[in-house]
This record gives sequence, C-alpha cells and structure tokens, in this order.
Amino acid sequence: MKTVRWALHAALSSVLLLSPLLSSNAQAAQAPDTATAARPPGAAIASAHALATDAGLEILRQGGNAFDAAVAVSSVLSVVEPISSGIGGGGFFLLHDAKTGQDHFIDAREIAPASATPEAYLKPDGSFDRDRAENGPWSAGIPGLPAGLVHLATNHGRLPLKASLAPAIRIAREGFPVYARFAKGYASRRDVMERYKGTRAVFLADGDAPEEGEILRQPDLARTLELLAEQGFDGFYRGPVAKKLLAGVKAEGGRWTAEELAGYRVRERAPLRFEYDGWQIVTSPPPSSGGIALAQMLQMLEPWDLAKLPQAERVHLTVEAMRRAYRDRTFFLGDPDFVKIPVRQLMSRDYAAGQRSTINPRKATPSDLLSGEQTPMEDDETTHFSIIDAEGNRVAATQTVNLLFGSGMVVPGTGVLLNNEMDDFALKPGTPNAFGVMGYAANAPKPGKRMLSSMTPTFMVSQDRVAVLGTPGGSRIITMVLLGILGYADGLDAQAVAALPRFHHQWMPDAIGIERDALPDDVVAALRAMGHTVNSPKEAPAGRRSSDAWGNLQTVEWDRRANVLRGGTDPRNPVGKAAVVNTSPAP
Repeated sequence: MKTVRWALHAALSSVLLLSPLLSSNAQAAQAPDTATAARPPGAAIASAHALATDAGLEILRQGGNAFDAAVAVSSVLSVVEPISSGIGGGGFFLLHDAKTGQDHFIDAREIAPASATPEAYLKPDGSFDRDRAENGPWSAGIPGLPAGLVHLATNHGRLPLKASLAPAIRIAREGFPVYARFAKGYASRRDVMERYKGTRAVFLADGDAPEEGEILRQPDLARTLELLAEQGFDGFYRGPVAKKLLAGVKAEGGRWTAEELAGYRVRERAPLRFEYDGWQIVTSPPPSSGGIALAQMLQMLEPWDLAKLPQAERVHLTVEAMRRAYRDRTFFLGDPDFVKIPVRQLMSRDYAAGQRSTINPRKATPSDLLSGEQTPMEDDETTHFSIIDAEGNRVAATQTVNLLFGSGMVVPGTGVLLNNEMDDFALKPGTPNAFGVMGYAANAPKPGKRMLSSMTPTFMVSQDRVAVLGTPGGSRIITMVLLGILGYADGLDAQAVAALPRFHHQWMPDAIGIERDALPDDVVAALRAMGHTVNSPKEAPAGRRSSDAWGNLQTVEWDRRANVLRGGTDPRNPVGKAAVVNTSPAP
C-alpha cells in the first residue's frame, strides 16, 4: 500500500489543539478481527454546532434514518449558523443508501436570476460594481436549500418533513446563545447588514448588535420553516413566503420573478468515483469543482513513494499537484447543464500521468508557465456535516450562503437571510472577485445557471473502513479534503483527521498558504529555495495577517473489521460536536 505518513507525522507533531469531545465520540464494540461487520453498531454525527448534532440524534431516536437526520442537522445549522449557511442559500448532499447500495448526489445549489447579466454588475463608467456583487439583493441567487431539504425528505427519508424540521423550528422560536464567531462575524459585516430593514429587525431586535451569550430568537424564520414543513416546496417557493421574498428583493432594488422562484428544481446527479491506494473515493460532480480536482491530485501523487522523501519534497510534490488541478478548474469547470465538461479526460490516469510528467521533483513550476489565467473561489463561511446511521446509510453535506452572513439582507417578514453567491460567478471576465481571484466563460452567469463551487462532500470506502468527510473553507475546501483523504489512507482516526494542520495552493495567486505552525521553519525555507512563495501567518505584517486557522472539517468513520464508529469535529471550532450513540438497527 502506498503511504502518506510524510504529511501525517509532521501534521500530528504540530497539532496544538485537541477536541474536548475526543474521549466521548468513539464507541467500541468487540468483534472478530477476521470479518467485517454488516452494519454499524450505532450512529455517528459530526457537525459544526452541538445543537445541530443533537437535533440529528433526536430524529434518529424517533425512528428516522440518516437522511431524516440530515434534514434536521441542515435546518438547525440554518438557524444557528447564519454566518455560514441558511435556507436563503444552497448546498450539496452526497448520500449512500445502504438498502440499495446506491450513491446519490443532490445538487441544491443556487441559480442565477434572469436579471443577473454581466452588464448588471457594471457602474455607468464600465467598471465593476463590487458592492452590488457582494451585498444586497443583486448579489443573491435563487435559494436552493429549501428545495433540497424537501427533496431529501420526500425521496430518501422515512419521517414526515414536519418531524425532521421540528428541532429547527423550536430553536428558531425559543432562541440559542450567540457564540464568539457569530458575534465577531456580525461585527465585521455590521455596516452592510444594517442597511436593510429586515436584517435590523432580526439582529437588532433588542436594540444593539448580537453579543456572545445573549439569546437570539428568530420568530419569522420559525414561521417560514413551519410553512416549509406543512406545505413542502410550495411553502417556500410559492404562496406567502414567495410573495414576501419577491417584495423584499424589489424594495431594495433587485429583480426576481415569481416564475424563477416556482421554477427552481433540485438536480440529482451521478457522483464521481475513482480508486486511490486501496480506497474507492465517491465524491462531488460538477457544478462542484472538488471531485475532479481530487481525482487529478491523488492520481498525480499515487506513484511516488512519498514516505521515503524529505518533508519539503513531499509538500512540494503535493503543491505541484494542487497547482495543476486548480489550473484546470478555471477553464473547464462550471454548471454541467450549461457547459460541456471533459470529465472522463480530466479524471483519467493517462491525463494525470501527463500532468505528472511536467512536475520537476526539486523545483517549483511558476504558475504563469502553465497556460491559463486566474481562478474563482467562494468564501470560508460555509458549513459541513457528516452522518452514518445504524443501517449503514450515510450523508456528507456541505451548505453555504457564501460570505459572512451572505448578502447581509434578511427579507422582511421571512427571517430568510439571502446568500451572495452571485459573486461566485465570473461576473466580469478577468476581474477579481471578493478574494482577489478571477474566472472566465465556463463560469459566466446565465439565467438558471448554477455558479461553480468548491464544496466537496466525500465518501471513502475500503475493504475494512468507511469514512465520510467534508469542510468549509472556500477554494481551500478541496485541498483540505485532499489532506483528510491522505490522513485516512495512512490510518489516522476521525478526530486526528479533523485536527490535521493544512497547507494550500490554488495555482493563482502563485503562493503556498499555510496555517500557523503547519510546516516547520526549515521546511518553509527549503520550499522557498525550490522557488515557492510561502505565505506564513506568523510572518505577515500587523493588520495584513490572514487567518491562522482554516476550515471546519467534520467527519465520521466506521471501522468495519472492529465494528467501531468514531466521529471527528474540527478543534478550530469550539461549538462543533461529534457524537456516537448505540442504536438498534431498524428491522
């Protein structure tokens, strides 16, 4: 078996944080070493907020399956994490149905309204209108997450939508304590958010901005979720909620139509799958860019015996694989309903071999020597959760509103905070988006088109183990999932995978980004000697320092030989929770 101990030994030596849940999120059951279990001994859920994890467990106790639990976890995250996701946004759900053995991918990504032409984002002088692209109604795509929840419950769940949405409705009405990341995120976006009447009504209801520890109640959002629970799709996309959404967008100068709302449709797509080092990887197809990029990077790296190389060379090779995959992301990937994508070619081993042949094992390849231009991405403020139930069903789900608190605009009377995913399109070719990066024709907006995403919910399946993983992190999502896959492939457990330090390269800008202390100083120096630019947070000037910690990886695993379930929650996020419980499999 190929190994990747190079990344993991160094990573583990630099992990400074350990989850307080580590001792409670693994449940062992004795089983023979010589056979694999047919079903898990219970269920495991990992999410970015304890209330969401608990909601999923509540639904499992009521007789729901992993898909019902996913509706509960997703909707509660929409209530307690408006900084990251919500029913005004969208997401991807990767599912495995244990009864049929089938994998499914639910695409509930937002779509562009007809009004969102490239010309709509230009100022009178022809320059790009950054404010319109990021804030308020013009920045928002038609939401997809409510339709995704309805589709998930109707086509894959066991319980009525009223049951699986009940925890979110209760928490929206009764409130939850504001946590530090929420309060800090609101403060950073306050000037934008308080432009809008509906946002002020929710977040300034007590007269001042949310503060850590105070209880935030969202009665309008509770009522919107009740209508979704009672009426399904029509409860959001038609009727009173739809009318309020249309009126609220219009009042702030935007243009949506009733036909666009009512015409939104979830897409079920075939997941991508490929082999790596004894594992079958099942992952996200376009409009996610993650699955294709993972296949390219892992297949480029597989022939090297990385464990025998010095750490700097190992990181160098991984970065060079990242560089090439992200270059292809720019030009080939978009919404497959609008763009012809050469999936088979990009994922082929022959293509990976050709890419590998251009890598100098001891010298960086300047990105401008690879034909092409810069690449788009989305924001860090996304969320992910992972579930395995006692029947062996599993869910990997990633959902988002894009920037911190999305567009900043809550539609009055609905509690719905709109996304600002339009900035994920290449609104003006060659013009940097909110993160200083660019896109081109494959990701240009068109009515009804889905914007390119980095969200990469993923399964790993080997003879002995099953893992479910994913993370937020903008364009870094893909490389964080890559490092997580390498961690599992080298034998780490779920919590160790969630805690791994991270490094990243996305082709343009031509630099390696690292978390604080992710790489030793001598390795950073060796990489620079090879020609790499390495951006280290601890070296950045005051006021220009990027985040010391990236992502919020949530993962669960089932060791089928020992019949053990484990959960891992990212220690960078103190309000996350991974939980494992014993449950009785349904007959």
